[in-house]
Amino acid sequence: MEASLIVTVVIALLVILVVSSAVRIVPQARARNVERLGRFQRTLQPGLNVVIPFIDRVHPAIDLREQVVSFQPQPVITEDNLVVEIDTVLYFQVTDPRAAFYEIASYLQAVEQLTVTTLRNVVGSMDLERTLTSRDTINSQLRGVLDDATGKWGLRVNRVEIKAIDPPRTIKDAMEKQMRAERDKRAAILTAEGQRQSQILTAEGDKQAAVLRAEGQRAAEILKAEGQSRAIDQVFQAVHRNDPDPKLLAYQYLQMLPQLAQGPGNTFWVIPSEVTSALQGVSRAFTEALPKIAATEPAATTDDAAARAAEDANRAAEAAAEAAADAETTGRVTAPA
Repeated sequence: MEASLIVTVVIALLVILVVSSAVRIVPQARARNVERLGRFQRTLQPGLNVVIPFIDRVHPAIDLREQVVSFQPQPVITEDNLVVEIDTVLYFQVTDPRAAFYEIASYLQAVEQLTVTTLRNVVGSMDLERTLTSRDTINSQLRGVLDDATGKWGLRVNRVEIKAIDPPRTIKDAMEKQMRAERDKRAAILTAEGQRQSQILTAEGDKQAAVLRAEGQRAAEILKAEGQSRAIDQVFQAVHRNDPDPKLLAYQYLQMLPQLAQGPGNTFWVIPSEVTSALQGVSRAFTEALPKIAATEPAATTDDAAARAAEDANRAAEAAAEAAADAETTGRVTAPA
């Protein structure tokens, strides 16, 4: 019984081992190549697969998803003999597991080296400025070369992106200085434009203000002249309408003489000839005999009028003397010949 039990257990273990060796479960988006007696037999698809134990050899799974590989920065010499560091990112996918396993020993290493050589060929025909501004052109050329070369390896290159292009430090400093100079130039131009526009607007404002002030001053002068004209016209009409006596005009001259001498800056003033004539007229007016009065008036009235006339003449003579004295103390008096 014990021997038969041991045999049964051994047989069960062998069966379990054979079954486990014959059954292969492949995950989704994976593929495994099978060799039978050293020769490629088939590719296991995702799911449950059965192989012949101890005869079929199942290789490790190959990932069929799109893969992203970032390569180390590589030194590349441009057309103008400048060394730049270029960092690339590759997006590819395995489309044929058999070719990816048997056509190339290590497709990752092969893709990396092919990318480096192609990148040097493409960038070597460009100068630095074109290299920095032509990333799309470089990407498209890299993708075309890699896609053609990796097709027989069972790979499909979807995208190639340049992650960074690092020129030498001296070139970076020169580029920064150039950009700083350009920014300073634009700032100076904008400042000059702003100042010019400000000066133009200020000049236009001053011009409009000057025009408005001139128009206002002109209107004020016109109104003032019209007022003076009306005043003179009214005075002239009043004088001619009332027909004044020359004696009244002479008396007005005498009243204006003290006012002419009162000014603090009147060191020199001229007495017109009409004033002399007026003084003579006033003197004659008060010294000549008054016209006879009617006989009906009493004689005492005539004597009183003569006395008042004499008193007025004396007052006028005193006023003329005071005016002459004030003129001599204030400045030189000049009379016409």
